[in-house]
Order: sequence, then structure tokens, then C-alpha cells
Amino acid sequence: MKNKLKIAFFGSSIVSAYWNGAATYYRGIVKALHKMGHEVTFYEPDIYERQKHRDIEDPDWCKVIVYPEDKVTLEALLRKASEADVIIKASGVGAFDEFLEYEVTQLKKDDNLIIFWDVDAPATLDRIESDPADPFNELIPKYDFVLTYGGGQPVIDAYERNGAKRCIPIYNALDTETHYPVEPEERFEASLAFLGNRLPDRETRVEEFFIEPAKNLPKEKFILGGSGWGDKDIPKNISYVGHVYTKDHNAFNCTPKAVLNISRDSMAKYGFSPATRVFEAAGAGACIITDYWKGIESFFEPGKEILVAKSGQEVTDILAGLTSQKAKAIGKAAYKKVLAEHTYEHRAELLEKVISAKLQDENATVEQKQ
Repeated sequence: MKNKLKIAFFGSSIVSAYWNGAATYYRGIVKALHKMGHEVTFYEPDIYERQKHRDIEDPDWCKVIVYPEDKVTLEALLRKASEADVIIKASGVGAFDEFLEYEVTQLKKDDNLIIFWDVDAPATLDRIESDPADPFNELIPKYDFVLTYGGGQPVIDAYERNGAKRCIPIYNALDTETHYPVEPEERFEASLAFLGNRLPDRETRVEEFFIEPAKNLPKEKFILGGSGWGDKDIPKNISYVGHVYTKDHNAFNCTPKAVLNISRDSMAKYGFSPATRVFEAAGAGACIITDYWKGIESFFEPGKEILVAKSGQEVTDILAGLTSQKAKAIGKAAYKKVLAEHTYEHRAELLEKVISAKLQDENATVEQKQ
């Protein structure tokens, strides 16, 4: 695409990963779009103390507008955003989501695109399909696209069944400028480390795939990172380190013998939803053990580039037989794969191609009308 696009993006937060798993995803996509010459303005609400827990200052690769939790201010920002070529409403902004979902559809013009970007499609689909009265049901057909964080064909089929004109997965990927191999740090030494916030639809799987293996292997050291686990009853061989800032992710991934990925229930149900964490860890050359989800082989080769466990007992068995040499070989293979196929440049190229084709179609329609 030769023309520079102005993109307005309403999301949870791009400057803070605090209680915000989508931060790395947003940063990778937006940074890659900037490199392609596009201009992105990211609008985020000042909520959940995220601004007090920033990982980055305002970047030079996008304009960040932090707004108060106030509808009048938001209405003014929507008027400004209406001047953009592409207007994106992400799911899970955290403030005035229903209001934004409706108001963005009102900004549709002949020469622009409006997009709903679902960073938790399984949860959204479960919600709307269980409640026909959910107001978002009527809005889905009004968006030019629904983009999703993952989900593959099951999510595509579900969204199009619910009226989406077109649904396209834009998967998580690796931001090579942020996540890369570093020297190990003693504070993160362990046989297995897991990083993830405590969420209702993840906790049971954490108990099975992380806490139970720790109980089964009492002589091995485990590390738990993420917000919300402070009052969780855990074995003595699990060290809880709390929220791990982005700047420490590489050491967290590089130091342990292996790192664990645990899908949320909804993500595991639909499959084809590799978490941001998987690509972060692979980008640091980590040996990844993941719970099973459909579609893994579309991203990594099980046994060679990633280790797959279908139960907590399988995690225990994998760790018991995992040598440092084998772990390093698997991490090296995963690192090679993500650089070749799964960077945010790869994802942004797909996004640019999709947007370009649609805008060309719309411009041609306008010219025909004239």
C-alpha cells in the first residue's frame, strides 16, 4: 500500500501491561504498521491504575491519547477519530465498551473502514450466543471486518454465522525489538516457570498444569509470575514473584529450564489461539511446554519446537525426563521458527493487504456512483 493511512485505535492500553494481556499484541501490531508508513493514534482509558504501572513511555511509533473515564470526553475523541481512514474498536477496552461499539459504527463513511478487533473472541462469542438480546449482536454486521486475536476456522465460522461480513484472524506474534535471548538471571532459576494473571477461566488449569506438577516434584523449583496470586495456596517449592514487567520478560523466559503456557478455558475450547506469551518465550529461545489446544501444529512442530501436555501428569513426566541439552535444542528450534514465520511484521503485512483490498473496493464503488 503506497498511501499512508491514518488509523484510530480504541483499546485497553498500549503503554501498560498491568492487568492487560493485550499490551504486547497491540505494541507489536502498531509498531509494525508504523514501520510501513502508517499513522496510528491509540486511545486508551485511564483505569485500573495502569498509568501508574506503565511499562513504556509514550512511544515514537504512535500517538497515545489517555482519556479520563468520562463519556463527554470520549464523545469529543470519537469526533476527532472520525477523520481517520480506519477506525478500530478493540474488545475489552474496560470503560464504555458498549457505547464505543455502537458509536464507532456511526462513523462509517463511503471512504473509510470501521473494524471490530476482538482480542478475546471465544469469550465474546460465548457471551453473544448465549444471549440473543446482547446489543452487540445487531452491531456485528455493521463493521467492515471483525479481526480476531486467534481462533482459526471455528471462530471465523462462528462470527460469520452471527452476521460478520468477514472475519480474519490476526494471530499473536513476536516483537523482535522487545523479546529476544538474554543472559540468565539467578532470581529466575527454576525447572519450570509460568507467567500469567489470575483469571477465573484460567485458574483451574493452572492448578492442574502447574501447581500439581510442583507437588509431584517437590525437589524441583518452580516460579509463578503474574498479578493476583498472592493469596493462592501453593507448595513451598513454588516461588511467587508477582507482576513481572515487560523489561524482565526475557530473563524470565531465558533462565528456567522450561516455561509453561496455559490457555484460558475459552481459548482452549476454540483452539488456534496461541497466547502472546508463546511467541514472547519462543523469541527468547525458551523451551516451551504448553497445554494442548487444537491447531498447535499450525504454529510449532510438537516435540521439536514445542512440548505438548494434555494433563498435569504429562507436565510432570515431561519435566522428569527433560535434560538441559534437550530443552536448549527445543528453544533454539522455536526461536528459528518464529523469526521465519511469526513476527509482527508478518501479521502487519497481512493486515495491510486486507485493508488495502477493501479500501480499493470501496473507492471503486464511490467512483461508480459518481
